Amino acid sequence: MSLREPLLVGAFRAAWRFARVVPEDVAVSASRRVADLLARRGGPRVDQLRRNVAHARPDAGPAELDALVRDGLRSYARYWLDAFRLPGWTRERTVGTVRMDHGAQLRAALADGRGAIGFLGHLGNWDHAAAWSATELAPVVTVAERLRPEEVYEEFLTFRRSLGVEVLPLGDPATFGTLLRRLRAGAFVPLLADRDLSAAGVEVDFLGQRVRMAQGPAALALATGAPLFPFGLFHEVAGGRRVLVIDVGPRVPVPDRHAGESAREHRRRAVAQMTQACADALAAVVVAHPDEWHVLQRVFGQD
Repeated sequence: MSLREPLLVGAFRAAWRFARVVPEDVAVSASRRVADLLARRGGPRVDQLRRNVAHARPDAGPAELDALVRDGLRSYARYWLDAFRLPGWTRERTVGTVRMDHGAQLRAALADGRGAIGFLGHLGNWDHAAAWSATELAPVVTVAERLRPEEVYEEFLTFRRSLGVEVLPLGDPATFGTLLRRLRAGAFVPLLADRDLSAAGVEVDFLGQRVRMAQGPAALALATGAPLFPFGLFHEVAGGRRVLVIDVGPRVPVPDRHAGESAREHRRRAVAQMTQACADALAAVVVAHPDEWHVLQRVFGQD
């Protein structure tokens, strides 16, 4: 183990403790100051965020991009702050600060015991959305990338389990089969899919560029018959209270099989078309709320 890993673990745990023990208004103010400092200092991740946001707002001038990057870093810092504090929130706060829009189809599918799949981007606060869903919708099962150092990954597993979320490791050969079983038992499976973290992603049009996104949500829908829904997550202030909006898109239709088309060909085409439909829905949310798209890594090939 390199010296860097223990330092990262120590910094992560210190931030987690700080966020939980200090008064919330102090923590929020501190997170904004850190975000503003990072925006001024710049660096590779901040520069990448600027390039990503520029794809969502191609007509933005330098001053507008500066503001979007600053606001994006503030939003990302607030995500981490809320995630650190979330296990200590009351049930009333966890549930009462969420509004789900256009969720009738999703609720009906889960009420029928069919399970459902969500296609999510790194928007808003997906941990808060998962905690709300575990309380208000159905058992939640998701997949997470194995982080390094391992201690940080284990901390996140413990954290998400405390929210009532079952987390399966990305890349484990058993994960897909477990997801199939959970869906058939009626679970809700929301998956972060706007970045392809495997070698099996699907190429789609997104914000005017060709990018690769995860095929897992569409593949699961085809394998189980469970409905697939694109999700948008963003915040609004209502009545002086910050509210997480979960905007559920219409169910993504499964394309009909063409005459003479093999099952394999149909599956490949269906996965591509369904993933494209989700990418289109995600793009509309990112354009409307670019400051809540928390992606500081490369997404677009030209970057």
